[in-house]
Amino acid sequence: MKKINKRRIDYSGYLFILPVCLFFLTFVLLPMIRGLELSLYSFQKRTPVFVGLEHYKDLLFSSNGATIHEPFIKSLVNTVTVTAVAVPIVVVISIFVAMTIYNKHATVRSFFRGVFYIPAISSVVSVTVVWAWIYHPQYGILNYIFKSIGVINDNVDWLGNPNTALYAIITILITTSLGQPIILYVAALGNVPKELLEASEIDGATKWQVFSKITWPLIRPTTLYIVVVTTINSFQIFALIQLLTAGGPNYGTSTIMYLVYEAAIKNGDHGIASAMGIILAIIIGLISIIQFKFLSSDND
Repeated sequence: MKKINKRRIDYSGYLFILPVCLFFLTFVLLPMIRGLELSLYSFQKRTPVFVGLEHYKDLLFSSNGATIHEPFIKSLVNTVTVTAVAVPIVVVISIFVAMTIYNKHATVRSFFRGVFYIPAISSVVSVTVVWAWIYHPQYGILNYIFKSIGVINDNVDWLGNPNTALYAIITILITTSLGQPIILYVAALGNVPKELLEASEIDGATKWQVFSKITWPLIRPTTLYIVVVTTINSFQIFALIQLLTAGGPNYGTSTIMYLVYEAAIKNGDHGIASAMGIILAIIIGLISIIQFKFLSSDND
């Protein structure tokens, strides 16, 4: 009789991923399932009432004369605007700064990395207080500088003007989002083979040709990560809105995350808040898939 050699399977490796799996199950998967369940109920009365997909209809199609439709659409447009403006600017500035400081002395490089990273690790409240002073319509330094150089004649209420409030928030988001991308790009540039750069210079390639044909393709995986993470952070912007404008004026700076907070915490309507959260998650997921499609390299 032939002996059957049974391969011994070592299950000890699963113990190493067990904590992460438990964390994901407890704090990510189960809350998502619970949120989906809550979105199917109405909490306007003491006893939750099953309403099915009515919340989604009210949010997206304004069925039954729902009053939440217009604020949600405004918040959705604001959220997309914040992301569409902030993400490309963050990527471009991060690449420019990283390429500028990469060939500098290590001390200079570390100094600039620290300068740009400070806002990222600082308290959101502290950063918000500083920017609130900068934007102050009477005592803010921004109005003082612009009046000094003749850009404006009168004080501007940057956070109270519907034409400037959202872009004032975007400016803060950009300045606080540059730290990590710059550090990652500096590290990625270190992995670009110097032989390729030297060969391209010998062949007479311009700086743009070197960047577009050599540097950019090699740092695309880093760019993909930065774009996806920055997009998610932009879609989830909340603290700046709450502390500076509270969604005003007239929902001019309201985002989906702020509307979720307003519906769940202020109004106690957890059903409509959960529905908005599910819609936000779906939008982020779809955009991330598109970003992976266009930015991932062939070897990823």
